[in-house]
Amino acid sequence: MVSTFVIYDLAFLVLFTLATVIFLYRKRHNLQRQGLLYLYRTKVGIRFIEWTSRKFPKTLYALQYVVITSGFILMISMTYLLLRFSYIYITSDVIAQTLKVPVIIPLIPYLPEIFNLDFLPPFYFTYWILIIAIIAIPHEFAHGIFARLNRIKIHSTGFGFLGPFLAAFVEQDEKDMEKAKKFPQMAVLAAGTFANVIFTVIFGLLFWLFFSLAFTPAGVIFSSYAAGVVDLSGIEVIDGKTVTSLDDIPNIIDKEKEFVPIEFNDQVFYVPPKQLASAIENKWPQILAVLDSPAFREGLKGAITEIDGQKIMSFDEIRVILDEKSPGDSVNIKTVLTNGETGEYDFELGEYEGKSFLGIGISPPRQGGLLGWTYKFISEIRDPFVYYESSLGDFGFFIYHLLWWTVLISLSVALVNMLPLGIFDGGRFFYLTVWGLTGSKKIGEFAFKASTYIMLLIIAALMVKWLFIFV
Repeated sequence: MVSTFVIYDLAFLVLFTLATVIFLYRKRHNLQRQGLLYLYRTKVGIRFIEWTSRKFPKTLYALQYVVITSGFILMISMTYLLLRFSYIYITSDVIAQTLKVPVIIPLIPYLPEIFNLDFLPPFYFTYWILIIAIIAIPHEFAHGIFARLNRIKIHSTGFGFLGPFLAAFVEQDEKDMEKAKKFPQMAVLAAGTFANVIFTVIFGLLFWLFFSLAFTPAGVIFSSYAAGVVDLSGIEVIDGKTVTSLDDIPNIIDKEKEFVPIEFNDQVFYVPPKQLASAIENKWPQILAVLDSPAFREGLKGAITEIDGQKIMSFDEIRVILDEKSPGDSVNIKTVLTNGETGEYDFELGEYEGKSFLGIGISPPRQGGLLGWTYKFISEIRDPFVYYESSLGDFGFFIYHLLWWTVLISLSVALVNMLPLGIFDGGRFFYLTVWGLTGSKKIGEFAFKASTYIMLLIIAALMVKWLFIFV
């Protein structure tokens, strides 16, 4: 079904592109070019903006305080996340290699497939078009509603075209905007991201409800093979060759192999040779290595759905089965991959600390901070170590991934757009904040320029790091 849908999706992409080209050609007299961007102005939605601002003025005036507070929270959160991410990304080659994708790249259809990002679900062109509408229209209309609430004129609404990339806009009167007081300006600027937050919550609830009704547990996902920490100075044998000195290791290992066996404390481990060489070069005292186990030797892959004919829905069920067996017992394990392919394995259990040993495990997520809270929230909806089946078949996964991407992108747009960077709403929002706190417009302008340069330097450093790793 996936391959069939990709054909339909690509056909839709071609037809949509053709329709857009024809539309732009026929409406070329109504287009205005601004550099590489083409703007198509309309009056669509202006009546709704006017009606909303007049119908609910008291509610909207009170809501401005919430909107501005949301703007500050988003700005502080995104600045912290950017700084935190930048530090980890720049100082860790492993993180950069795992993410693969450049840090500055438009979210385009099939991005996970282009960069082979296995940790992301498919991102179809159909998703892209729908999510643009879900994100851009409320964002821009929120700007317009709060602009009219504060008597700032709206000249037009419309769409922007930058090659194949689309955007929506609400064009306000810049002179009216500059004449407005700081508080109304900040409300208008933060209104778009506030709308994105609201829609993140709405689609998050839809995501939870749909998943609860359409999916049931059908297996267990293991994230890693059993592993242990190896002291580099204690390595005795590598690939059957005795180690006398750490300096000998880079010359002993075969870097063309995927894994090389090493012996440490009378146990056999496996480690990627390049990782081992890097550890030696950087003088790391320890390295994490895969423990020799039946699961690793047999190449066990996918979600475990059955063991000896017994359905598996949790790790506890696996533990119970293994506790009833002895080292050397034969087991039959059935698995399923994310693409729907199934696998079947027959092998003998190993022995570890006197008990039967399969050799699979899970990598515990970070528990603290914003990432830990986010993981905990998502886990309440879907356990990341449980394999689920949809009662709606492939269509269920299509909707699930659409909702997943909508929630992720809505929140991401809200966060990124409040960065204190000149091209985003957060740039002017930050400028007005500093101006208001200091009472000096010059200080506000200086802070705005400084924050923009700092953010651009950070982004440039991230790109240099990516180029260093992949080019």
